[in-house]
Amino acid sequence: MAGNDPHIHVESEVVHGDAAARTMLAATFGLAGDLPSRVTTGCGLRVPYAMTSPRPDRVTCLACREHARRVHLRLAEEAERLSRMLGSVISPAQGKSAADWHRDLAEKFSGAQG
Repeated sequence: MAGNDPHIHVESEVVHGDAAARTMLAATFGLAGDLPSRVTTGCGLRVPYAMTSPRPDRVTCLACREHARRVHLRLAEEAERLSRMLGSVISPAQGKSAADWHRDLAEKFSGAQG
């Protein structure tokens, strides 16, 4: 099924920095690690990395969109909770800002695909 799957998916680990870390290493040391050729998606399929996107306007797999929405909502709650903890290095205002950003993305993933 995955071989003929025309959908764009989201990786199962919605928020991570593989591409960002690769870019930073390349800029700093001139080294570039390979990105994985296939990844596990939010809907459980293994697809080519090129068939994934972190952008809500590009993801066409409905199950992946729902997975990303749930992850971003969970991260929003965690950001707010952690910012209220005694001794946190994240202020409540910073936690609210991060939570608002994640909730905005969650809303975009729940919206109609474009």
